[in-house]
Amino acid sequence: MDDKLNEMVQMAVKMALVLVILMILLGGFVLIGAGEKGVVLRFGAVQDRIMSEGLNFKIPLIESVEKIDVKVQKEQAAASASSKDLQEVRTTVAVNFHIVPDKVNRLWQTIGGDFKNRIIDPAIQEAVKATTAKYTAEELVTKRQLVKDDITQVLGLRLSKEFLVVDEVSLTDFHFSESFSAAVEAKVKAEQEALTAKNRLEQVKYEAEQRVTQAKGEAEAIRIQVEAIRVQGGKEYVQLKAIEKWDGNLPQLVSANAPMPFIDVSGKIGKE
Repeated sequence: MDDKLNEMVQMAVKMALVLVILMILLGGFVLIGAGEKGVVLRFGAVQDRIMSEGLNFKIPLIESVEKIDVKVQKEQAAASASSKDLQEVRTTVAVNFHIVPDKVNRLWQTIGGDFKNRIIDPAIQEAVKATTAKYTAEELVTKRQLVKDDITQVLGLRLSKEFLVVDEVSLTDFHFSESFSAAVEAKVKAEQEALTAKNRLEQVKYEAEQRVTQAKGEAEAIRIQVEAIRVQGGKEYVQLKAIEKWDGNLPQLVSANAPMPFIDVSGKIGKE
């Protein structure tokens, strides 16, 4: 009976030992996914060794691994600042970034996993404030691409110190105070009305020039006719016009004092 009990105890010990060994062996391997890096911690201390994609070995019960995403990520934050002409400006900045792959251990050591809230969001605020202070409110709208480039540069320099790379920066529309927006709207409306008035004036001037040109043409035609009359003789010209207008009928009543409205053909008869 005692021998049988001893055998059962030994069997249980062996099974427990095998189970422990399996747990140790299974805990010695770590799978790192695509686009990830593994930060190795030995009793909590960050090691120089960085695990790459695939199956990696770690010392069981001694080492642990923190998986870090090194693919392009996005962070978006609302920012407010003052323009060069002291107008309040609000916008939303979206930043695409990635972690320098061979520096993930340094990032984890100095900042930890909450680097978006601790580093990126404050950096966005800083970049927006530094950039908008260089431009007037109007320039922030008219020079949007230049403003975006400046924010990207400032943000890139700031985050590069923390082993982060800025890939792209996007800005939403700039929003200003209600009073400033109303002033801008009034200015635009005034400029449009001024442009309309200018176009109307140009139209009036054009029409006046057209009339002047037409009058000059008519005056020139009259001058040519007068010159023709002078050269050809005025009397013959008047007789010709009278013939053109006569309807062929003689007048029914003739005043004693009025000359006969006949065409003078005496010259013609005399010559015949």
